[in-house]
Amino acid sequence: MKFTGTQSYIATEDLAVAVNAAVTLQRPLLVKGEPGTGKTVLAQEVAGALGLPLIPWHIKSTTKAQHGLYEYDAVSRLRDSQLGDDRVHDIGNYIKRGRMWDAFTTEGGAVLLIDEIDKADIEFPNDLLLELDRMEFHVHETGETVRAVTRPVVIITSNNEKELPDAFLRRCFFHYIKFPDPETMQDIIAVHFPDIKANLVREALAMFYEVREVPGLKKKPSTSELLDWIKLLMADDIPPEALRSGDVKHVLPPLHGALLKNEQDVHMLQRLAFLSKRERR
Repeated sequence: MKFTGTQSYIATEDLAVAVNAAVTLQRPLLVKGEPGTGKTVLAQEVAGALGLPLIPWHIKSTTKAQHGLYEYDAVSRLRDSQLGDDRVHDIGNYIKRGRMWDAFTTEGGAVLLIDEIDKADIEFPNDLLLELDRMEFHVHETGETVRAVTRPVVIITSNNEKELPDAFLRRCFFHYIKFPDPETMQDIIAVHFPDIKANLVREALAMFYEVREVPGLKKKPSTSELLDWIKLLMADDIPPEALRSGDVKHVLPPLHGALLKNEQDVHMLQRLAFLSKRERR
């Protein structure tokens, strides 16, 4: 079965090609792109399209590769031994399965999402090379080897906060999600708001892309922020005429708190609007 997008997720042709190529090659799909461009949601939609369960592994700065395999709870075993609990005789009672273990042993296969891998330590990707290559790992405490019954589809996302090792990159199929153009963005909006008025979409998109083009923005608004903003515009019944300023440098967008997420960007647009008004007097 080929992935072509879903009713709730607009996949460009190059993204669909990347997903299907990674599945065919049985290699992890490494997806990069601006925050808010749908990298994490992609794994959910691929799982739904392929009819497979999604097993998410959200990476933090403290996450170690071992956490994805298994963890041995020696403290609990020591406590139980002091209390005379019979569970201590089976060390397997103190092995906590990780997300990769779950993905390897899911009958019929699964989609494993390793989300925001660049948040972890630089050695994290290298520590997973062997497991991702062979789709197996050894549990030292019990002596067993866990092998993937059906090779999972692995999707790895990165916000490009740090460079990934070359040895890791060689084992992945890479795709960069470009920021959607206005036509693709219009399709995305139609999926989420099928009853929205065409003139509101037109004016909202014009102002949204104008905001993104303002030089010096610390954080450009993303797709998810655009959808939140449009939802608020519809809820407050903001007329399209209110967005027809011609230039965001002259006036702040209504409900701009949905688009701009730090005070520096808000102050910048406020100053631009103030200077523009003063020049026109």
